[in-house]
Amino acid sequence: MDNLTVIVLAAGGGTRMKSKTMKVLHPIAGRSMIGHVLRAVQAVEPTRVVAVVGHQREQVGPHITEQLPSAVLAVQEQQQGTGHAVRIAMEAAGTTTGTVLVAAGDTPLLEGESLRVFAEEHEAAQRAVSILSGRVADPFGYGRIVRNHEGDVEAIVEEKDATPEQREIAEISSGILAFDAEFLVSALERITNDNAKGEYYLTDAVGLAREDGLTVGAHVIDDVEQTEGANDRVQLAELGRKLNQRIVTRWMREGVTVMDPATTWIEADVVIEPDATILPGTQLLGATLVHEDAVIGPDTTLKDCEIGVGARVVRTHAELAVIGDRASVGPFAYLRPGSRLGVGGKIGTFVETKNSSIGDGAKVPHLSYVGDAEIGEGTNIGAGTIFANYDGIAKHRTVIGRHARTGSNNTFVAPVEVGDGAGTAGGTTVRRNVPAGALAVSSSPQRNLEGWTESRRPGTAQAEAARTAREQQEKTDQ
Repeated sequence: MDNLTVIVLAAGGGTRMKSKTMKVLHPIAGRSMIGHVLRAVQAVEPTRVVAVVGHQREQVGPHITEQLPSAVLAVQEQQQGTGHAVRIAMEAAGTTTGTVLVAAGDTPLLEGESLRVFAEEHEAAQRAVSILSGRVADPFGYGRIVRNHEGDVEAIVEEKDATPEQREIAEISSGILAFDAEFLVSALERITNDNAKGEYYLTDAVGLAREDGLTVGAHVIDDVEQTEGANDRVQLAELGRKLNQRIVTRWMREGVTVMDPATTWIEADVVIEPDATILPGTQLLGATLVHEDAVIGPDTTLKDCEIGVGARVVRTHAELAVIGDRASVGPFAYLRPGSRLGVGGKIGTFVETKNSSIGDGAKVPHLSYVGDAEIGEGTNIGAGTIFANYDGIAKHRTVIGRHARTGSNNTFVAPVEVGDGAGTAGGTTVRRNVPAGALAVSSSPQRNLEGWTESRRPGTAQAEAARTAREQQEKTDQ
């Protein structure tokens, strides 16, 4: 297709969404609805793409050009129907030759291959107009494809203008059409708004083509769900479920084990290698990459993460984190942006990390916060450790060397460094650098104040227990 123009309609208000966000910008499977459409459009390698914007164009326009910088934006100041929108788009496109493909911006299940087949069939048949149609059980709300006794397409009749007999027709227009550009330019000048809604219907071009004695045809798509749009949040959720089902099924066919597809959500830009296993209740979001033999879940959410070969991540929430080969994370771990875990490393139960690098074979097993830190290869961090990285004004970094051993209930007051092979005693607060091989101890000797409970808590159960124990000990000592 040497001269293909694609027009994407994205000017409608979408009031039934009841949202401050424009309808086509609502996310589904990690992209906006129009983002999915633009991805499908790119697959047909068009000469030019024109997007018609209107309502909230200050939101929609920049989003479209971010997704597709070469796109031309055409502004429809007043929404007077699809025919009016396409006329504005054709003026912006500046072409009167080739093929023009018109698509809606709220059909996120649309696939590029389906568009390509449709456009190629249109050109091969040398039609003036082609309609991407489908057969549905409940055609309510759709424009109906009206055919004559020979099966030729005569018109598209909108729901409000259809007769009772026409409303029984099961073949519907998807709203995706292909035109000969020269015919389209002439038809747009003749389309009127003499209809129930007082709008300029692009679909009226079908009748005009028939009047001109030109060829009109319909390509029936087998997978009609690809053409479904979303007008409210109920429909958006249903499309999300269908799209997720397609994504999960595709990965299973690629060799990924998904234990429970119904509770697994995988967004469109996620990549999973064969022989990875996804357990129930898992969400893989954004640009997450899961390598082979990794096991993710159950009850895990990963966004924009990379998971290494054979790694194990269980009951974990992580974002912008890198987990090395054969590493172990969780359960109940929270990896914030900038967290990196080396090969064979461990981030254990109730551990939170942020902007920290934990080296190969290093372990943070229990109940700790690691923020703005670098932990060396083979080091073990004791339970209940806090990396105190914030002084109330600025963040500071802690560096723990290779093969260090830190005690439980430690606090590292950044900035501070602990050398290779060093250690820290339990309960230590580290405020100064610890040389390699040294043991840091900050706690004072323990003192026991005998008789404190009986003198300070008289009449309590605690004091009674202490008195009983003291008397028993005195009898034993006698």
